[in-house]
Parts: sequence; structure tokens; C-alpha cells
Amino acid sequence: MRIFYTPDIQGSPYTMSPQESKHCVQVLRLTNGDEVILVDGKGNKYEGVISEASPKKCVVTIVETTPEWELRNYSIHIAIAPTKNIDRIEWMLEKCTEMGINQVTMINARYSERKEVKLERLEKVLVSAMKQSLKAYLPLLNDMTKFSDFVKSCNSEYKFIAHCHPGEKVSLKQACPAGADVTIMIGPEGDFSEEEVALAIANGFKPLTLGESRLRTETAAMTACAAVHFINM
Repeated sequence: MRIFYTPDIQGSPYTMSPQESKHCVQVLRLTNGDEVILVDGKGNKYEGVISEASPKKCVVTIVETTPEWELRNYSIHIAIAPTKNIDRIEWMLEKCTEMGINQVTMINARYSERKEVKLERLEKVLVSAMKQSLKAYLPLLNDMTKFSDFVKSCNSEYKFIAHCHPGEKVSLKQACPAGADVTIMIGPEGDFSEEEVALAIANGFKPLTLGESRLRTETAAMTACAAVHFINM
């Protein structure tokens, strides 16, 4: 069944946005009587039937509402230094959304290759991945944040910083229990500086290992996201 993003939905009948209406009627060629699923990105799923198939304003009659659809008892927050090639970050966001992620923060670290991002463009990637993977929760996307500001303000119970410097580190399997709210920081290709790692540790972050291989930034983020999900299976 086709799924559509309807963040402003409040009741029935509901009129889709021009963009979603065009996609529904003109691209997918759905028509009156066809069943659809609407999600608001906040966890609510609405099952409905098209009552007016117009490419400019497709109207849907809601027949069933499911709040907190597939709500998990844990959350994943990835804080990542965006790569110079933004396509790699877009790919990471797509795959992490498919797996299930609650929040993403772009961080500006000492060796960051990119100092600013276009949130609107990245938001579209998240919406598309949410719809493709049949999810009702849209990950929260935060704007670029200074490294020091982020580590000082993060209040997750379980928080980790992945880095490649020598020293004792924990794995997520060892240190992250099931049902936890977890934040994981992923650095740029040049890694976090030793001073940044020390500041994070001073603010309650645990040094994290993601295995023996040296991973690209986006690969490390997806590995961390997948590891948390495996812990909760």
C-alpha cells in the first residue's frame, strides 16, 4: 500500500498537499476508491480511501487511525560531522532512517570538512526514506552545532564518542543496554582531535570502538545505528 507524508493532518476528510496529490494521482495513478496510508511523522498512521482523485488536491477519507505506530522503547541520536561530499551524508541519512533513527545533529568539529548544510535538502531525504520504509516517525534533524556546545548540552543517559585515538574503549554491546536512549558521536574523516575527545569524556561520553576496521564517516554512523538495533532485537 502507498504511504504519504501528511504533517498537517487533523481530521477526515483530509486534502493532501499539492506535491503529494500530484505524486499520488499523476505519478502513481491512484484513483477514487484506492486505499492509502498517511503518516504525520509524529508516529500516527492513518488508513484511508481516496474520495477525490485530483492531482492538485487529492482528498482522502480516513477510516482508521493508529497512534504511536511501531513505537520503540529505545531511541538513537547520531551526532555527526558532515562530509565534504554531501551525497555521502544523504545516503547515510537514508539508510539510518530505513533502519530507524530518532534524531540527527550535524556537528562542527575541529577537522570538519563541511561547516554548513542545507537542512531543507536533507529533510527531503528523510521524508522519502520514511515513506519508502513504511515508518510513521520522521527523524528530528538539527542544524549545525559546535562540538563543544553539543557535548555540554547532551543529556542522554548513554552517550558515546567514536574515535581512532589509542586508549581504552567500550563496544556498544558491552555498554549499551536494551531499551536505552543513546547518543553516538561520529567524527569527520580527520577524526576528532584529542582535545575534543577529552572534552567529551569530561562531559560524560564514553570512548567507543566500532571494530578493528577504519570506517568512513557515513559507514561508522550506519554501523552504530545497526548495532543499537541488534542490541534491542
